[in-house]
Amino acid sequence: MRESELYQELGALTKDKSRWAESVPYLSSLLSHESVKIQAKSLWLLGEIGLAHPLSVRDTVPAIDSFLDSPTPLLRERAVNALGRIGRADYSLIAPYWTDLFRFASDEDAKVRLSFIWASENIAVNTPGVYQDSMPVFEKLLHDPDDRVRMEAPEIFRVLGKRRPEFVRPYIEELWQLSETDENRVVRIHCLGAIKAAGPR
Repeated sequence: MRESELYQELGALTKDKSRWAESVPYLSSLLSHESVKIQAKSLWLLGEIGLAHPLSVRDTVPAIDSFLDSPTPLLRERAVNALGRIGRADYSLIAPYWTDLFRFASDEDAKVRLSFIWASENIAVNTPGVYQDSMPVFEKLLHDPDDRVRMEAPEIFRVLGKRRPEFVRPYIEELWQLSETDENRVVRIHCLGAIKAAGPR
């Protein structure tokens, strides 16, 4: 099957959630496909299936994790995303790999750094406590040179502010300052959202 046909097939599978759980072995086999595009799509879909049916992807998590060392930024990005989605549903499945995710906070590719924040938000929804000692990592990302990363960074403070406001309160003044001075309007709005989630000053 040609890459374009296979990609189209994966697109159809994305929409047919009734087939998701049974498709995990097939998708896992596609992780060794020669096409980066197919590998990336498979990683993304395994992450979404993992959110809906976490136990169905349990045996595939080590294969997903192996892409964290890929020289291709897109594959690192998708692997981080997938672990975040799976970890949102069942943290125990990605717990052995959780610490390793933090190296992507300083990845050379901005999209990978963005994916690290997004994955952390996903995990923090249901397992916020694990981030107690990690807040300085996210504080640094508030000042990332990339606009997209800076726009997303306050969102992890918002997610944690709703669940563990004590993690966020030490950063309220900094968030206030950014909400008033950052040149990016979305950054300012997201910082205000994080402040509101964490409660009164």
